[in-house]
Amino acid sequence: MKSQVATAHGETEQILTEASVLLEKRQDIERRQHLVQSLRDRFVLSEAEELTLTSTVEPVDDNFFAVLARAKKINRECEVLLGFEHQTLASEIMEKASKNIGLGYQKLYKWVQREFKQLDLENPQMDATMRKALTVLAARPSLFQSCLDFFAEARQRILSDAFFGALTGSNADGNAAAVKPIDLIAHDALRYVGDMLAWVHSAAVSEREVLEVLFVVDGEELAQGINSGRDADLWRIVSDGENEEFNTLSALNNLVDRDISGAARILRQRVEQVIQSNEDSILAYKLANLVRFYSVMLLRLLGPDCSLLQLVTSLEKEAMRQFRTLLREQIAAVRAEPQHIPSDFGPPVFLQAALKQIEDMIETYESSLSTSAGDGDGINHVLVEAIDPFILDSEALCKSMSSPLKSIYLINCRSAVAKCFKRSDMTGERERQLQSSIKDEAVALTDSQLKFFLDGSGLSDMIAALKPPGHSDTTFITVSKLSTASSELDQFLPSAYLDALERLSALQDSSLTRVITESAAEQFCMDFELLEKHIDLVDATNDDENSNLRNVFPRTASEIRVLLS
Repeated sequence: MKSQVATAHGETEQILTEASVLLEKRQDIERRQHLVQSLRDRFVLSEAEELTLTSTVEPVDDNFFAVLARAKKINRECEVLLGFEHQTLASEIMEKASKNIGLGYQKLYKWVQREFKQLDLENPQMDATMRKALTVLAARPSLFQSCLDFFAEARQRILSDAFFGALTGSNADGNAAAVKPIDLIAHDALRYVGDMLAWVHSAAVSEREVLEVLFVVDGEELAQGINSGRDADLWRIVSDGENEEFNTLSALNNLVDRDISGAARILRQRVEQVIQSNEDSILAYKLANLVRFYSVMLLRLLGPDCSLLQLVTSLEKEAMRQFRTLLREQIAAVRAEPQHIPSDFGPPVFLQAALKQIEDMIETYESSLSTSAGDGDGINHVLVEAIDPFILDSEALCKSMSSPLKSIYLINCRSAVAKCFKRSDMTGERERQLQSSIKDEAVALTDSQLKFFLDGSGLSDMIAALKPPGHSDTTFITVSKLSTASSELDQFLPSAYLDALERLSALQDSSLTRVITESAAEQFCMDFELLEKHIDLVDATNDDENSNLRNVFPRTASEIRVLLS
Protein backbone atom coordinates (compact mmCIF):
# COMPACT_ATOMS: atom_id res chain seq x y z
CA MET A 1 0.00 0.00 0.00
CA LYS A 2 2.88 2.34 0.82
CA SER A 3 4.43 1.55 -2.46
CA GLN A 4 1.20 2.22 -4.32
CA VAL A 5 0.69 5.47 -2.43
CA ALA A 6 4.21 6.59 -3.19
CA THR A 7 3.69 5.70 -6.82
CA ALA A 8 0.37 7.60 -6.96
CA HIS A 9 1.93 10.53 -5.18
CA GLY A 10 4.77 10.68 -7.64
CA GLU A 11 2.37 10.54 -10.56
CA THR A 12 0.05 13.32 -9.21
CA GLU A 13 2.61 15.65 -7.66
CA GLN A 14 3.37 17.48 -10.88
CA ILE A 15 -0.31 17.84 -11.71
CA LEU A 16 -1.09 19.21 -8.24
CA THR A 17 1.78 21.66 -8.52
CA GLU A 18 0.53 22.88 -11.89
CA ALA A 19 -3.03 23.11 -10.53
CA SER A 20 -1.82 25.17 -7.58
CA VAL A 21 0.05 27.53 -9.90
CA LEU A 22 -2.99 27.86 -12.12
CA LEU A 23 -5.22 28.66 -9.15
CA GLU A 24 -2.81 31.35 -8.01
CA LYS A 25 -2.73 32.83 -11.50
CA ARG A 26 -6.51 32.75 -11.62
CA GLN A 27 -6.76 34.65 -8.34
CA ASP A 28 -4.22 37.20 -9.55
CA ILE A 29 -6.12 37.67 -12.80
CA GLU A 30 -9.41 38.09 -10.95
CA ARG A 31 -7.78 40.63 -8.66
CA ARG A 32 -6.37 42.50 -11.61
CA GLN A 33 -9.69 42.29 -13.39
CA HIS A 34 -11.44 43.78 -10.38
CA LEU A 35 -8.83 46.52 -10.15
CA VAL A 36 -9.19 47.34 -13.83
CA GLN A 37 -12.98 47.42 -13.55
CA SER A 38 -12.77 49.68 -10.51
CA LEU A 39 -10.34 51.87 -12.41
CA ARG A 40 -12.68 52.06 -15.40
CA ASP A 41 -15.67 52.76 -13.21
CA ARG A 42 -13.84 55.58 -11.42
CA PHE A 43 -11.65 57.12 -14.12
CA VAL A 44 -13.23 56.33 -17.48
CA LEU A 45 -16.50 57.66 -18.93
CA SER A 46 -18.74 55.19 -20.65
CA GLU A 47 -19.64 55.58 -24.29
CA ALA A 48 -23.14 56.69 -23.33
CA GLU A 49 -21.73 59.29 -20.96
CA GLU A 50 -19.30 60.57 -23.59
CA LEU A 51 -22.18 60.84 -26.03
CA THR A 52 -24.25 62.77 -23.49
CA LEU A 53 -21.36 65.13 -22.80
CA THR A 54 -20.12 65.85 -26.32
CA SER A 55 -22.95 65.19 -28.77
CA THR A 56 -24.98 68.25 -29.79
CA VAL A 57 -27.91 65.96 -30.49
CA GLU A 58 -28.23 65.09 -26.83
CA PRO A 59 -30.06 67.68 -24.72
CA VAL A 60 -28.51 69.84 -22.01
CA ASP A 61 -30.24 68.58 -18.91
CA ASP A 62 -29.48 67.30 -15.44
CA ASN A 63 -27.83 64.19 -16.93
CA PHE A 64 -25.45 66.38 -18.92
CA PHE A 65 -24.44 68.39 -15.85
CA ALA A 66 -23.96 65.15 -13.86
CA VAL A 67 -21.64 63.73 -16.54
CA LEU A 68 -19.71 67.00 -16.76
CA ALA A 69 -19.30 67.04 -12.99
CA ARG A 70 -18.03 63.44 -13.13
CA ALA A 71 -15.55 64.30 -15.85
CA LYS A 72 -14.23 67.16 -13.72
CA LYS A 73 -13.97 64.80 -10.74
CA ILE A 74 -12.00 62.31 -12.85
CA ASN A 75 -9.63 65.05 -13.90
CA ARG A 76 -9.03 66.08 -10.30
CA GLU A 77 -8.58 62.52 -9.01
CA CYS A 78 -6.03 61.70 -11.69
CA GLU A 79 -3.62 63.78 -9.67
CA VAL A 80 -3.49 60.84 -7.25
CA LEU A 81 -2.35 58.51 -10.04
CA LEU A 82 0.37 60.92 -11.04
CA GLY A 83 2.01 60.26 -7.68
CA PHE A 84 3.07 56.72 -8.73
CA GLU A 85 6.12 55.78 -10.75
CA HIS A 86 4.24 54.87 -13.92
CA GLN A 87 2.37 58.05 -14.94
CA THR A 88 1.43 57.05 -18.48
CA LEU A 89 -2.04 55.82 -17.54
CA ALA A 90 -2.84 58.93 -15.51
CA SER A 91 -1.64 61.22 -18.31
CA GLU A 92 -3.74 59.39 -20.89
CA ILE A 93 -6.82 59.48 -18.66
CA MET A 94 -6.36 63.20 -17.90
CA GLU A 95 -5.85 63.99 -21.57
CA LYS A 96 -9.04 62.21 -22.56
CA ALA A 97 -11.03 63.66 -19.66
CA SER A 98 -9.81 67.20 -20.46
CA LYS A 99 -10.79 66.72 -24.08
CA ASN A 100 -14.27 65.58 -23.06
CA ILE A 101 -14.61 68.47 -20.64
CA GLY A 102 -13.60 70.95 -23.33
CA LEU A 103 -16.12 69.48 -25.77
CA GLY A 104 -18.75 69.58 -23.06
CA TYR A 105 -18.11 73.28 -22.40
CA GLN A 106 -18.26 74.03 -26.11
CA LYS A 107 -21.59 72.24 -26.31
CA LEU A 108 -22.86 74.16 -23.29
CA TYR A 109 -21.57 77.46 -24.73
CA LYS A 110 -23.41 76.96 -28.03
CA TRP A 111 -26.55 75.84 -26.21
CA VAL A 112 -26.57 78.98 -24.03
CA GLN A 113 -26.17 81.18 -27.11
CA ARG A 114 -29.10 79.45 -28.81
CA GLU A 115 -31.21 79.86 -25.71
CA PHE A 116 -30.31 83.54 -25.42
CA LYS A 117 -31.60 84.10 -28.95
CA GLN A 118 -34.96 82.66 -27.98
CA LEU A 119 -35.11 84.17 -24.49
CA ASP A 120 -37.96 86.62 -24.00
CA LEU A 121 -37.20 88.79 -20.99
CA GLU A 122 -40.54 90.56 -21.18
CA ASN A 123 -42.26 87.22 -20.55
CA PRO A 124 -39.46 85.19 -19.04
CA GLN A 125 -39.65 81.44 -18.79
CA MET A 126 -36.21 81.00 -17.34
CA ASP A 127 -36.01 77.67 -15.59
CA ALA A 128 -33.33 76.23 -13.39
CA THR A 129 -31.52 74.69 -16.39
CA MET A 130 -30.46 78.09 -17.74
CA ARG A 131 -29.28 79.28 -14.32
CA LYS A 132 -27.39 76.00 -13.87
CA ALA A 133 -25.84 76.38 -17.32
CA LEU A 134 -24.58 79.87 -16.53
CA THR A 135 -23.25 78.76 -13.17
CA VAL A 136 -21.33 75.88 -14.77
CA LEU A 137 -20.14 77.99 -17.71
CA ALA A 138 -18.70 80.52 -15.27
CA ALA A 139 -15.78 78.14 -14.72
CA ARG A 140 -14.67 79.13 -18.22
CA PRO A 141 -14.58 82.94 -17.88
CA SER A 142 -13.78 83.54 -21.55
CA LEU A 143 -16.79 81.50 -22.74
CA PHE A 144 -18.96 83.02 -20.03
CA GLN A 145 -17.93 86.56 -20.99
CA SER A 146 -18.48 85.77 -24.65
CA CYS A 147 -22.03 84.66 -23.86
CA LEU A 148 -22.62 87.85 -21.87
CA ASP A 149 -21.30 89.94 -24.76
CA PHE A 150 -23.61 88.14 -27.17
CA PHE A 151 -26.53 88.59 -24.81
CA ALA A 152 -25.75 92.28 -24.21
CA GLU A 153 -25.56 93.02 -27.93
CA ALA A 154 -28.90 91.32 -28.54
CA ARG A 155 -30.59 93.10 -25.65
CA GLN A 156 -29.05 96.41 -26.68
CA ARG A 157 -30.66 96.13 -30.12
CA ILE A 158 -34.00 95.06 -28.64
CA LEU A 159 -34.14 97.90 -26.11
CA SER A 160 -32.99 100.47 -28.68
CA ASP A 161 -35.79 99.41 -31.03
CA ALA A 162 -38.27 99.45 -28.16
CA PHE A 163 -37.24 102.96 -27.11
CA PHE A 164 -37.40 104.21 -30.69
CA GLY A 165 -40.88 102.68 -30.95
CA ALA A 166 -41.93 104.40 -27.72
CA LEU A 167 -40.73 107.72 -29.13
CA THR A 168 -42.09 107.53 -32.66
CA GLY A 169 -44.91 105.01 -32.42
CA SER A 170 -43.40 102.62 -34.98
CA ASN A 171 -41.28 99.53 -34.45
CA ALA A 172 -38.08 98.65 -36.26
CA ASP A 173 -40.05 96.62 -38.82
CA GLY A 174 -42.27 99.62 -39.57
CA ASN A 175 -45.38 98.37 -37.78
CA ALA A 176 -47.28 100.75 -35.54
CA ALA A 177 -46.71 100.35 -31.81
CA ALA A 178 -49.55 99.69 -29.41
CA VAL A 179 -48.75 102.69 -27.18
CA LYS A 180 -49.00 106.39 -27.98
CA PRO A 181 -45.65 107.84 -29.04
CA ILE A 182 -43.85 110.17 -26.65
CA ASP A 183 -43.09 112.57 -29.51
CA LEU A 184 -46.81 113.27 -29.87
CA ILE A 185 -48.18 113.16 -26.33
CA ALA A 186 -45.42 115.29 -24.70
CA HIS A 187 -46.54 118.85 -25.44
CA ASP A 188 -43.81 120.70 -23.53
CA ALA A 189 -40.08 120.22 -23.18
CA LEU A 190 -40.17 119.33 -19.49
CA ARG A 191 -42.69 116.54 -19.94
CA TYR A 192 -40.93 115.33 -23.08
CA VAL A 193 -37.60 114.93 -21.27
CA GLY A 194 -39.34 113.49 -18.20
CA ASP A 195 -41.15 110.85 -20.26
CA MET A 196 -37.94 109.77 -21.97
CA LEU A 197 -36.01 109.57 -18.71
CA ALA A 198 -38.89 107.67 -17.10
CA TRP A 199 -38.91 105.14 -19.95
CA VAL A 200 -35.16 104.54 -19.73
CA HIS A 201 -35.28 104.23 -15.93
CA SER A 202 -38.23 101.84 -16.10
CA ALA A 203 -36.42 99.75 -18.72
CA ALA A 204 -33.30 99.61 -16.53
CA VAL A 205 -35.37 98.52 -13.52
CA SER A 206 -37.17 95.82 -15.49
CA GLU A 207 -33.92 94.61 -17.05
CA ARG A 208 -32.25 94.36 -13.67
CA GLU A 209 -35.16 92.52 -12.07
CA VAL A 210 -35.20 89.92 -14.83
CA LEU A 211 -31.44 89.46 -14.93
CA GLU A 212 -31.37 88.99 -11.17
CA VAL A 213 -33.28 85.75 -11.75
CA LEU A 214 -30.49 84.56 -14.03
CA PHE A 215 -27.43 85.72 -12.12
CA VAL A 216 -28.20 86.56 -8.50
CA VAL A 217 -30.23 83.51 -7.44
CA ASP A 218 -27.10 81.37 -7.77
CA GLY A 219 -24.80 84.33 -7.35
CA GLU A 220 -22.38 82.69 -4.89
CA GLU A 221 -21.85 79.66 -7.09
CA LEU A 222 -21.42 81.92 -10.09
CA ALA A 223 -18.77 83.98 -8.32
CA GLN A 224 -16.98 80.84 -7.16
CA GLY A 225 -16.90 79.52 -10.72
CA ILE A 226 -15.55 82.78 -12.13
CA ASN A 227 -12.91 83.07 -9.41
CA SER A 228 -11.80 79.45 -9.81
CA GLY A 229 -11.53 79.94 -13.55
CA ARG A 230 -9.47 83.09 -13.11
CA ASP A 231 -7.15 81.31 -10.72
CA ALA A 232 -6.28 78.77 -13.42
CA ASP A 233 -3.23 79.83 -15.39
CA LEU A 234 -4.96 79.13 -18.67
CA TRP A 235 -7.73 81.65 -17.95
CA ARG A 236 -5.79 84.25 -16.00
CA ILE A 237 -5.64 86.54 -19.01
CA VAL A 238 -9.39 87.13 -18.69
CA SER A 239 -8.81 89.29 -15.61
CA ASP A 240 -6.38 91.54 -17.54
CA GLY A 241 -3.77 90.95 -14.90
CA GLU A 242 -6.06 91.99 -12.05
CA ASN A 243 -6.68 89.71 -9.10
CA GLU A 244 -9.93 91.27 -7.92
CA GLU A 245 -12.65 88.93 -6.76
CA PHE A 246 -15.66 88.62 -9.04
CA ASN A 247 -18.62 90.63 -7.75
CA THR A 248 -21.97 89.32 -8.92
CA LEU A 249 -23.95 92.51 -8.27
CA SER A 250 -21.32 94.65 -9.97
CA ALA A 251 -21.33 92.36 -13.00
CA LEU A 252 -25.13 92.45 -13.05
CA ASN A 253 -25.19 96.25 -12.96
CA ASN A 254 -22.58 96.38 -15.71
CA LEU A 255 -24.66 94.03 -17.87
CA VAL A 256 -27.81 96.11 -17.37
CA ASP A 257 -25.79 99.21 -18.20
CA ARG A 258 -24.61 97.63 -21.45
CA ASP A 259 -28.12 96.45 -22.33
CA ILE A 260 -29.52 99.96 -21.98
CA SER A 261 -26.59 101.76 -23.69
CA GLY A 262 -28.28 101.85 -27.11
CA ALA A 263 -31.39 103.52 -25.73
CA ALA A 264 -29.14 105.83 -23.68
CA ARG A 265 -27.49 107.16 -26.86
CA ILE A 266 -30.88 108.01 -28.33
CA LEU A 267 -31.83 109.63 -25.02
CA ARG A 268 -28.71 111.79 -25.05
CA GLN A 269 -29.36 113.07 -28.57
CA ARG A 270 -32.97 113.98 -27.84
CA VAL A 271 -32.31 115.64 -24.47
CA GLU A 272 -29.37 117.65 -25.81
CA GLN A 273 -31.59 118.95 -28.61
CA VAL A 274 -34.19 120.07 -26.07
CA ILE A 275 -31.58 121.75 -23.86
CA GLN A 276 -29.83 123.59 -26.67
CA SER A 277 -33.08 124.80 -28.27
CA ASN A 278 -34.46 126.14 -24.99
CA GLU A 279 -34.45 129.91 -24.42
CA ASP A 280 -36.08 130.02 -20.97
CA SER A 281 -33.69 130.07 -18.00
CA ILE A 282 -36.27 128.70 -15.54
CA LEU A 283 -37.12 125.84 -17.88
CA ALA A 284 -33.41 125.10 -18.19
CA TYR A 285 -33.14 124.95 -14.40
CA LYS A 286 -36.19 122.69 -14.15
CA LEU A 287 -34.68 120.41 -16.77
CA ALA A 288 -31.43 120.24 -14.78
CA ASN A 289 -33.30 119.32 -11.59
CA LEU A 290 -35.39 116.74 -13.44
CA VAL A 291 -32.25 115.11 -14.81
CA ARG A 292 -30.64 115.28 -11.34
CA PHE A 293 -33.66 113.46 -9.91
CA TYR A 294 -33.13 110.54 -12.29
CA SER A 295 -29.39 110.57 -11.70
CA VAL A 296 -30.08 109.92 -8.01
CA MET A 297 -32.46 107.11 -8.95
CA LEU A 298 -29.91 105.53 -11.31
CA LEU A 299 -27.19 105.85 -8.69
CA ARG A 300 -29.30 103.80 -6.31
CA LEU A 301 -30.18 101.30 -9.01
CA LEU A 302 -26.87 100.67 -10.81
CA GLY A 303 -24.18 102.18 -8.60
CA PRO A 304 -21.71 105.00 -9.26
CA ASP A 305 -19.69 103.32 -12.04
CA CYS A 306 -22.37 102.82 -14.70
CA SER A 307 -22.04 104.71 -17.98
CA LEU A 308 -25.78 105.50 -17.97
CA LEU A 309 -25.32 107.51 -14.76
CA GLN A 310 -22.35 109.32 -16.29
CA LEU A 311 -24.46 110.14 -19.35
CA VAL A 312 -27.32 111.51 -17.25
CA THR A 313 -24.87 113.49 -15.12
CA SER A 314 -23.36 115.05 -18.23
CA LEU A 315 -26.88 116.01 -19.37
CA GLU A 316 -27.46 117.68 -16.01
CA LYS A 317 -24.23 119.67 -16.40
CA GLU A 318 -25.27 120.63 -19.93
CA ALA A 319 -28.67 121.87 -18.66
CA MET A 320 -27.00 123.88 -15.87
CA ARG A 321 -24.53 125.33 -18.37
CA GLN A 322 -27.43 126.41 -20.58
CA PHE A 323 -29.21 127.84 -17.52
CA ARG A 324 -26.20 129.96 -16.58
CA THR A 325 -25.76 131.13 -20.17
CA LEU A 326 -29.40 132.24 -20.38
CA LEU A 327 -29.09 133.88 -16.96
CA ARG A 328 -26.07 135.90 -18.04
CA GLU A 329 -27.90 136.98 -21.19
CA GLN A 330 -30.87 138.05 -19.07
CA ILE A 331 -28.63 140.10 -16.75
CA ALA A 332 -26.92 141.71 -19.73
CA ALA A 333 -30.30 142.61 -21.24
CA VAL A 334 -31.42 144.25 -17.98
CA ARG A 335 -28.21 146.25 -17.66
CA ALA A 336 -28.43 147.36 -21.28
CA GLU A 337 -31.67 149.25 -20.58
CA PRO A 338 -31.95 152.32 -18.31
CA GLN A 339 -33.57 151.41 -15.01
CA HIS A 340 -35.47 153.69 -12.64
CA ILE A 341 -36.73 153.49 -9.09
CA PRO A 342 -40.54 153.08 -9.04
CA SER A 343 -42.60 156.01 -7.82
CA ASP A 344 -43.72 154.01 -4.78
CA PHE A 345 -40.08 153.23 -3.90
CA GLY A 346 -40.79 149.51 -4.20
CA PRO A 347 -38.50 146.91 -5.81
CA PRO A 348 -37.72 147.62 -9.48
CA VAL A 349 -39.50 145.60 -12.13
CA PHE A 350 -36.39 143.59 -13.00
CA LEU A 351 -35.89 142.61 -9.34
CA GLN A 352 -39.55 141.53 -9.04
CA ALA A 353 -39.18 139.37 -12.16
CA ALA A 354 -35.98 137.87 -10.78
CA LEU A 355 -37.70 137.07 -7.45
CA LYS A 356 -40.52 135.34 -9.30
CA GLN A 357 -37.92 133.18 -11.00
CA ILE A 358 -36.23 132.46 -7.68
CA GLU A 359 -39.53 131.28 -6.20
CA ASP A 360 -39.94 128.85 -9.10
CA MET A 361 -36.35 127.66 -8.69
CA ILE A 362 -36.69 127.06 -4.95
CA GLU A 363 -39.96 125.21 -5.46
CA THR A 364 -38.33 123.11 -8.19
CA TYR A 365 -35.32 122.30 -6.04
CA GLU A 366 -37.41 121.34 -3.01
CA SER A 367 -39.56 119.01 -5.09
CA SER A 368 -36.55 117.18 -6.45
CA LEU A 369 -35.13 114.09 -4.76
CA SER A 370 -31.69 115.68 -4.60
CA THR A 371 -32.69 117.80 -1.59
CA SER A 372 -32.72 114.66 0.55
CA ALA A 373 -28.96 114.38 0.14
CA GLY A 374 -28.03 118.03 0.74
CA ASP A 375 -28.60 120.98 3.05
CA GLY A 376 -29.27 123.64 0.46
CA ASP A 377 -25.74 124.25 -0.82
CA GLY A 378 -26.91 123.41 -4.33
CA ILE A 379 -29.61 126.08 -4.41
CA ASN A 380 -27.40 128.64 -2.65
CA HIS A 381 -24.73 128.31 -5.33
CA VAL A 382 -27.38 128.95 -7.96
CA LEU A 383 -28.79 131.94 -6.07
CA VAL A 384 -25.40 133.64 -6.16
CA GLU A 385 -25.72 133.81 -9.95
CA ALA A 386 -29.50 134.11 -10.22
CA ILE A 387 -30.37 136.89 -7.77
CA ASP A 388 -27.23 138.59 -6.42
CA PRO A 389 -26.54 140.59 -9.64
CA PHE A 390 -30.13 141.89 -9.60
CA ILE A 391 -29.85 142.82 -5.91
CA LEU A 392 -26.64 144.73 -6.54
CA ASP A 393 -28.14 146.53 -9.55
CA SER A 394 -31.27 147.50 -7.61
CA GLU A 395 -29.23 148.88 -4.70
CA ALA A 396 -26.99 150.79 -7.08
CA LEU A 397 -30.00 152.85 -8.23
CA CYS A 398 -30.29 154.62 -4.86
CA LYS A 399 -26.72 155.85 -4.53
CA SER A 400 -27.74 159.44 -5.20
CA MET A 401 -30.80 159.34 -2.91
CA SER A 402 -30.89 160.91 0.53
CA SER A 403 -32.31 159.62 3.79
CA PRO A 404 -34.98 158.55 4.60
CA LEU A 405 -36.00 157.68 1.02
CA LYS A 406 -32.79 155.74 0.44
CA SER A 407 -33.34 153.59 3.52
CA ILE A 408 -37.02 153.11 2.66
CA TYR A 409 -36.14 151.93 -0.83
CA LEU A 410 -33.43 149.57 0.43
CA ILE A 411 -35.73 148.09 3.07
CA ASN A 412 -38.48 147.55 0.50
CA CYS A 413 -36.07 145.74 -1.85
CA ARG A 414 -34.43 143.66 0.85
CA SER A 415 -37.77 142.79 2.46
CA ALA A 416 -39.05 141.48 -0.87
CA VAL A 417 -35.95 139.32 -1.27
CA ALA A 418 -36.09 138.13 2.34
CA LYS A 419 -39.77 137.23 1.94
CA CYS A 420 -38.85 135.13 -1.08
CA PHE A 421 -36.04 133.37 0.82
CA LYS A 422 -38.29 132.79 3.84
CA ARG A 423 -40.34 130.30 1.84
CA SER A 424 -37.64 127.65 2.20
CA ASP A 425 -35.55 126.35 5.08
CA MET A 426 -32.61 125.91 2.71
CA THR A 427 -32.27 129.67 2.19
CA GLY A 428 -32.65 130.54 5.87
CA GLU A 429 -29.08 131.77 6.23
CA ARG A 430 -29.42 134.26 3.40
CA GLU A 431 -32.79 135.38 4.81
CA ARG A 432 -31.16 136.04 8.19
CA GLN A 433 -28.41 138.07 6.54
CA LEU A 434 -30.99 140.20 4.78
CA GLN A 435 -32.95 140.71 8.00
CA SER A 436 -29.76 141.91 9.65
CA SER A 437 -29.18 144.48 6.89
CA ILE A 438 -32.85 145.53 7.14
CA LYS A 439 -32.34 146.16 10.86
CA ASP A 440 -29.35 148.37 10.05
CA GLU A 441 -31.47 150.46 7.68
CA ALA A 442 -34.29 150.51 10.26
CA VAL A 443 -31.86 152.02 12.75
CA ALA A 444 -31.05 154.71 10.19
CA LEU A 445 -34.78 155.39 9.74
CA THR A 446 -35.25 155.53 13.50
CA ASP A 447 -32.52 158.17 13.70
CA SER A 448 -34.20 160.06 10.86
CA GLN A 449 -37.56 159.95 12.63
CA LEU A 450 -35.95 161.10 15.88
CA LYS A 451 -34.37 164.02 14.03
CA PHE A 452 -37.81 164.82 12.62
CA PHE A 453 -39.27 164.94 16.15
CA LEU A 454 -36.39 167.04 17.47
CA ASP A 455 -36.41 169.51 14.57
CA GLY A 456 -40.18 169.79 14.44
CA SER A 457 -40.47 170.40 18.16
CA GLY A 458 -37.79 173.10 18.17
CA LEU A 459 -35.87 171.26 20.91
CA SER A 460 -33.05 169.93 18.78
CA ASP A 461 -30.41 172.46 19.79
CA MET A 462 -31.26 172.41 23.50
CA ILE A 463 -31.33 168.62 23.77
CA ALA A 464 -28.09 168.42 21.80
CA ALA A 465 -26.55 170.85 24.32
CA LEU A 466 -27.43 168.44 27.14
CA LYS A 467 -25.66 165.48 25.49
CA PRO A 468 -23.54 163.86 26.57
CA PRO A 469 -24.54 164.35 30.21
CA GLY A 470 -20.97 164.73 31.41
CA HIS A 471 -20.28 167.62 29.00
CA SER A 472 -23.65 169.37 28.80
CA ASP A 473 -23.84 173.11 28.06
CA THR A 474 -26.60 174.42 30.34
CA THR A 475 -25.98 178.05 29.47
CA PHE A 476 -27.45 177.41 26.07
CA ILE A 477 -30.96 177.01 27.55
CA THR A 478 -32.56 180.40 28.17
CA VAL A 479 -36.07 181.70 28.84
CA SER A 480 -36.36 183.16 25.38
CA LYS A 481 -35.29 179.96 23.70
CA LEU A 482 -37.68 177.90 25.83
CA SER A 483 -40.52 180.27 25.04
CA THR A 484 -39.93 179.96 21.33
CA ALA A 485 -39.53 176.19 21.59
CA SER A 486 -42.71 175.88 23.63
CA SER A 487 -44.69 177.64 20.92
CA GLU A 488 -43.19 175.42 18.20
CA LEU A 489 -43.81 172.31 20.32
CA ASP A 490 -47.49 173.14 20.83
CA GLN A 491 -47.97 173.54 17.10
CA PHE A 492 -46.03 170.35 16.29
CA LEU A 493 -47.35 167.82 18.78
CA PRO A 494 -51.02 167.41 17.68
CA SER A 495 -50.08 165.91 14.32
CA ALA A 496 -46.50 164.87 15.07
CA TYR A 497 -47.09 161.12 15.19
CA LEU A 498 -49.22 161.06 12.03
CA ASP A 499 -46.75 163.32 10.24
CA ALA A 500 -43.95 160.94 11.24
CA LEU A 501 -45.89 157.97 9.90
CA GLU A 502 -46.53 159.88 6.70
CA ARG A 503 -42.78 160.36 6.23
CA LEU A 504 -42.46 156.54 6.03
CA SER A 505 -45.62 155.93 4.06
CA ALA A 506 -43.55 154.55 1.16
CA LEU A 507 -42.30 151.76 3.42
CA GLN A 508 -44.25 148.69 2.33
CA ASP A 509 -44.01 146.98 5.73
CA SER A 510 -46.56 148.99 7.78
CA SER A 511 -45.72 147.12 10.98
CA LEU A 512 -42.07 148.08 10.60
CA THR A 513 -43.17 151.68 10.00
CA ARG A 514 -44.97 151.73 13.35
CA VAL A 515 -42.08 150.05 15.15
CA ILE A 516 -39.57 152.55 13.79
CA THR A 517 -41.80 155.57 14.57
CA GLU A 518 -42.65 154.33 18.06
CA SER A 519 -38.98 153.69 18.77
CA ALA A 520 -38.09 157.22 17.63
CA ALA A 521 -40.97 158.67 19.67
CA GLU A 522 -39.78 156.81 22.76
CA GLN A 523 -36.26 158.09 22.26
CA PHE A 524 -37.66 161.61 21.85
CA CYS A 525 -39.58 161.21 25.10
CA MET A 526 -36.43 160.08 26.87
CA ASP A 527 -34.56 163.13 25.56
CA PHE A 528 -37.46 165.32 26.62
CA GLU A 529 -37.23 163.84 30.13
CA LEU A 530 -33.58 164.85 30.20
CA LEU A 531 -34.55 168.42 29.26
CA GLU A 532 -37.40 168.43 31.81
CA LYS A 533 -35.09 167.32 34.59
CA HIS A 534 -32.66 170.12 33.73
CA ILE A 535 -35.46 172.72 33.71
CA ASP A 536 -36.69 171.53 37.11
CA LEU A 537 -33.14 171.59 38.42
CA VAL A 538 -32.61 175.18 37.23
CA ASP A 539 -35.93 176.34 38.69
CA ALA A 540 -35.11 174.71 42.01
CA THR A 541 -31.90 176.74 42.30
CA ASN A 542 -33.39 180.01 40.99
CA ASP A 543 -35.28 182.35 43.37
CA ASP A 544 -36.33 184.82 40.70
CA GLU A 545 -39.92 184.03 39.70
CA ASN A 546 -39.63 186.18 36.59
CA SER A 547 -36.94 183.89 35.26
CA ASN A 548 -38.75 180.64 36.14
CA LEU A 549 -38.38 178.29 33.19
CA ARG A 550 -41.55 176.34 33.94
CA ASN A 551 -43.65 179.41 33.42
CA VAL A 552 -42.66 179.56 29.77
CA PHE A 553 -42.26 175.78 29.22
CA PRO A 554 -45.07 173.92 31.03
CA ARG A 555 -45.03 170.69 28.98
CA THR A 556 -44.15 167.44 30.77
CA ALA A 557 -42.76 164.11 29.50
CA SER A 558 -45.96 162.26 30.36
CA GLU A 559 -47.96 164.69 28.21
CA ILE A 560 -45.54 164.16 25.33
CA ARG A 561 -45.92 160.34 25.59
CA VAL A 562 -49.70 160.64 25.46
CA LEU A 563 -49.63 162.92 22.43
CA LEU A 564 -47.12 160.69 20.59
CA SER A 565 -48.83 157.39 21.41
